[in-house]
Amino acid sequence: MDAMSLQRNKIHPHKYSLWIAMGSITMMFIGFTSAYVVKRAQANWFTFNLPMIFWISTAIILTSSATIQMAVKQFRNRNMQRYKQLITLTAVLGVAFALCQWVGFQQMNDSGLRLNGPASVSFIYVIVSVHLLHVLGGVVALLIMFGKAFRTRVRSYSSVPIEVAATYWHFVDGLWIYLLIFLSIAR
Repeated sequence: MDAMSLQRNKIHPHKYSLWIAMGSITMMFIGFTSAYVVKRAQANWFTFNLPMIFWISTAIILTSSATIQMAVKQFRNRNMQRYKQLITLTAVLGVAFALCQWVGFQQMNDSGLRLNGPASVSFIYVIVSVHLLHVLGGVVALLIMFGKAFRTRVRSYSSVPIEVAATYWHFVDGLWIYLLIFLSIAR
């Protein structure tokens, strides 16, 4: 191999770091869901339905995954006006997802399903809350992208930051879908 082909195959350090972080986060959630399965085998396991708002939030985060992908495409095409609109919409959808999760917690609490209640309920609060923290981290990244889009000449920076943000956003999206399906089936 020549030096040029080696350079082409090299992954950007930010992308590499993100993949390491996503691997670690994945392992953490595998641990959470494994513990859920083990604990669920106990005789006193309490079952309940997840709030409908969690399903609504799924549609929101799926939509936001599409909008961030369109934003990346518009950035690469240097259509900065459309990029700004799409990154703004993605950030708004991210906040809407977080608010829906909060409403879901409120609905659970109002129906007597509290964090200090049965283990099955506590697991839901912990798993969904930790996921929500990771989503909020993604919202912060989106807000940084939003700020850069409106504050500077966007054409002057590389596409790596938006690509990293989009990859992470797709990751938390996919993670939520896994968790929702898991929690719906394994209840």
